[in-house]
Amino acid sequence: MVDDLTLTNVVMEIEQHVAVSGWDQPPRLYALVDTGELLEREPHLSSTLGVSPTGPLTPVEQEALPEGVLDDVLADLAWPDDVIGCALVNEVTMLPAELAEAMPADVDEATWAAEHPGRQEIRLAVAVLRDGTRAGCLRLRNGEGKDDDEVLVGSDLVPNLAEALLATLQ
Repeated sequence: MVDDLTLTNVVMEIEQHVAVSGWDQPPRLYALVDTGELLEREPHLSSTLGVSPTGPLTPVEQEALPEGVLDDVLADLAWPDDVIGCALVNEVTMLPAELAEAMPADVDEATWAAEHPGRQEIRLAVAVLRDGTRAGCLRLRNGEGKDDDEVLVGSDLVPNLAEALLATLQ
C-alpha cells in the first residue's frame, strides 16, 4: 500500500524532472508501477537505469500523447493491471476570474488567454492510484529572470484532472 506522502513525493519528483527541461513542454504521461515487481520482471533495470528497490513506486514515462484535446486523449486511454497508478504533467494558462469574465465572445479562448498580459502560466503534476489516492503539485511560472520556486502541493488541487486520470485506471 502506498500512502499519501509517498505519492506526493513521487509526483513532486516527476514535476522536478520535467522542470529541468524548462517551460513550454508538451503534456507528459507516466505509468506508476510497483518498484519491487518491476525489478523482479526486469532485474537489469537496477544497474542500467539506477532503479533502486527503496521506493515503492517507479514512474515510467510513456510515449508522447497524441495531438488533440487532453480530455478526449485521456478518455481513450486504459492501463494494464500491473500499472497501479498514473501521473500527468501539463502546462496551462489561467486568468483571474474577473479577466476571464471580460473575454470577448468572438475570440478563441485559449489564444486570448495565452496572449493576455494578466495570464498566469502553471505547470500541473497530478498522480492517482487505483485505490483513489491522489496527489498533485503546481508550479507558477514567474517570468523572465525570476525563479520558478513557488510550488503548491495538495491532494485535490486539480480534481477534474485527477478524476480523468483515475478513469484511465478503471
